[in-house]
Amino acid sequence: MNQAHDPFRQVNYLQQCLSNDKKPLGLFLGAGCPVAVKSGDDKPLIPDIAGITAEVRERLAKCKDCGPLLKAVEGHFVTDERKETNVEDMLSHIRALRIVAGKEKARGLSAADLDRLDSDICKIIHELADKALPGTGTPYHRAALWTDAVGREHPVEVFTTNYDLLLEQAFEDCRVPYFDGFAGSRRPCFDIRAMEEDKLPPRWARIWKLHGSINWYQDPARGVLRGATNETGLKRVIHPSHLKYEESRRMPYLAMMDRLRAFLKQPSSALVISGYSFRDEHINEVIVQGLQATQTAVAFALLFEDLSKYTKAVKLASERTNLTLLARDGAVVSGRESKWPEREADSAAADAVPWVSWVPVNPKEENGRLKAVFHLGDYAVLGDFLHALVGHIRQAQEAPNVK
Repeated sequence: MNQAHDPFRQVNYLQQCLSNDKKPLGLFLGAGCPVAVKSGDDKPLIPDIAGITAEVRERLAKCKDCGPLLKAVEGHFVTDERKETNVEDMLSHIRALRIVAGKEKARGLSAADLDRLDSDICKIIHELADKALPGTGTPYHRAALWTDAVGREHPVEVFTTNYDLLLEQAFEDCRVPYFDGFAGSRRPCFDIRAMEEDKLPPRWARIWKLHGSINWYQDPARGVLRGATNETGLKRVIHPSHLKYEESRRMPYLAMMDRLRAFLKQPSSALVISGYSFRDEHINEVIVQGLQATQTAVAFALLFEDLSKYTKAVKLASERTNLTLLARDGAVVSGRESKWPEREADSAAADAVPWVSWVPVNPKEENGRLKAVFHLGDYAVLGDFLHALVGHIRQAQEAPNVK
């Protein structure tokens, strides 16, 4: 039987890694992160991809014009035996058909039909994602403060697949400077040279939005612009299929993905992944290839649920020893999968910390054995972890030198 992994040792590794001012450090924030922030009615501020997909389908189904079009697209998925499709699959499918439709129809849908679906889906996504953080104590604010807690040799790089502006709000609330690939003030334009030459000081964080943003727009004359969230008359740049890959490698999506590749190529780089379910094959490929090419690079994927919910991630981590998965009930460390340990109640109580708790193996058995539960897969808890880490870093900086 495999020896159980030690969750406290993994927490210690994370603390050491994220306190380091010499390593290239990065955060990867997936669709599960906004769910950790609650609105006034205790619902997620922004739904995850599954929630956004359900809302898009519900609203389109109620639309007199788009309802039949949605039904046609769903019929395509049934015919093609594609299951568990989400809103990004829908956009990719619609845009692929739009490319070949021309003046004719593609699978029963005209160019006008496809443009209408695309526009309405993006509009719904925009409405769902155009939210502001409540207060200044959110996990996003704590992540922003962590990036600015210590002078660093390398800038902290934050990668996200989310379309919202929560990261930007948090960094600005905390007065932490950042660069997102755009230059200008009134209507900032995408600047590939600034990204590639990387001349900004390391105290400026980098925010790379891998799937676009609700405030990115395609201008036929000037390319991709960053504007207000209520721009009209321009096409929103949401999800990578929005632009043809063959047009130019200088388009934002590929350039942002190149930043992830470049980050992982740096010796001793460390990427902490939160809120990501490893459903995106393109991103998975970039992460795995980067870790394979740079043996000293590491990635810690903090998973919200049990390992059994992440079969794809488990397979990747089993084959890539510098990809570590840390889930509620167990981990994959150095390619080996194992549950967290069990202990007797009296020995487990002394080890409890906010990031790891102990629960009964058998809830019906009094004073029975306890099993460890790992909580850093919850972005809200990770925010608390980073907040505590900032305190430790600052205390260490302010402590008098002892001779």
